[in-house]
Amino acid sequence: MSKIYAQVPGAPDDYLGQVNPTDGKVYETRLGPDKAIGRVDYKEGKVYSRRLGPDKYLGRVEKNGHIYAHRFGPDQHVGQVEENGKVYRHVSLGRDEYLGRVHDMTNLVEGAAAMLLFFAEEEEKDEKGEEDKKGGLDDQIAVRKDR
Repeated sequence: MSKIYAQVPGAPDDYLGQVNPTDGKVYETRLGPDKAIGRVDYKEGKVYSRRLGPDKYLGRVEKNGHIYAHRFGPDQHVGQVEENGKVYRHVSLGRDEYLGRVHDMTNLVEGAAAMLLFFAEEEEKDEKGEEDKKGGLDDQIAVRKDR
């Protein structure tokens, strides 16, 4: 089993989940039984999110380790995974940010699963928290009217 860890500065890394190499299922660690949240296709290098009905295609990894998230139009380069299991978020015009590591990784697609299923969620939560601090559009309009 490949184990996914998130990097925590100055503390032990957080254990997030695992990838089963026999069937490609991705599990999220939680209290009680682990929850299956997605799967990987080892042949194609694709990552899917589990949901009711057909699984949702999230993205892919190329042979050089670049991770692309599926979008309308061309896929977006969101990160990179190295052979040693280190996962990085792509930062345009800057140094890529280290997110975590996949221990006992057998294929680059396992690193892509870590990026697209675990680390992308954390990024969305961070962005939502920043939007909440700013207030919604209605709050911003009300502040401008008061001035």
